[in-house]
Amino acid sequence: MAHFSVIIPLYNKAPYVRRAVESVVAQTYHDWELVVVDDGSIDGGGEIIKSIKDSRIRLVRQDNAGVSAARNRGVAESTSPYICFLDADDWWEPSFLEEMVQLMERHPDAGIYGTGYWIVKNGKKRLAPIGVDEGFSEGEINYCQVYAKTLCMPLTSISVCIPRDVFDEAGGFPLGITLGEDFMLWLRIALTHKTVLLNRPLANYNQDVDIAHRGTHHLHPPMRHMLWQLGEYEPLEKTNPDYKQLIDNLRTYSLLNYLLDKQYRDAARSELAKVDWSRQPTSVHRQYRLPVWTLKLKQHLLKTGSRIKQHLLR
Repeated sequence: MAHFSVIIPLYNKAPYVRRAVESVVAQTYHDWELVVVDDGSIDGGGEIIKSIKDSRIRLVRQDNAGVSAARNRGVAESTSPYICFLDADDWWEPSFLEEMVQLMERHPDAGIYGTGYWIVKNGKKRLAPIGVDEGFSEGEINYCQVYAKTLCMPLTSISVCIPRDVFDEAGGFPLGITLGEDFMLWLRIALTHKTVLLNRPLANYNQDVDIAHRGTHHLHPPMRHMLWQLGEYEPLEKTNPDYKQLIDNLRTYSLLNYLLDKQYRDAARSELAKVDWSRQPTSVHRQYRLPVWTLKLKQHLLKTGSRIKQHLLR
């Protein structure tokens, strides 16, 4: 039995998946198995996996059921006591698994482990600005508190390791959620177990992916968006100030575009009514006080500027 099971969900990411898989093969720690779940791809990505000859790699095919179902299927098909995830368009640094082993040996009682990561855009790397204190190198973190500081994810689907029994206890990734399904699982674990972070960038989050392959550039219906699916935690908004701050910050950061869309405006207002505005910065107050037409114009100008910038960088 391998020490790590690595799960890659694959859906129409043929241009990227070879690099992801080869970054696993190149690990300095060799005791792993890789399960790639082809979630109904139609671009030949599965054939690329089959062409990579390594006995530790298995390809599982299923009809398209979404990323949560694909990851859960990968876990079900795997056998190792520790589970790591990697998205098909991202990749690891060669020492990711080796340093994860060492981290777990130093902190054996956590429910979830994570590392820092690079954000790759326009071919350039920058360190993800996770909200840990300056000088923090490793150890237990308050997940909600750290996440709330910069809204840069301290745990991601490419930089975590979870003991299998903790994953099973948490019920896996929630089905039917298309934005924030990973956040919902990390949150469930972090609220009941220790979260340990190694503040060293060992994964690469690729933002140079074709926009058609990314899930963060369009509005997801509320029934499929994490912020509308956190009802079980509503009591914590009164008893856990760190959780409350994180969720309110995510609301004010994420819901502006929903407020500007007539179809989702009422749903956005319902969620924004839950915000404790006394703990939001003046800039956020000012933004949400603007008339909708002004906000729409501002968003249009920002998007136009971004498109011009991207064009100039090509």
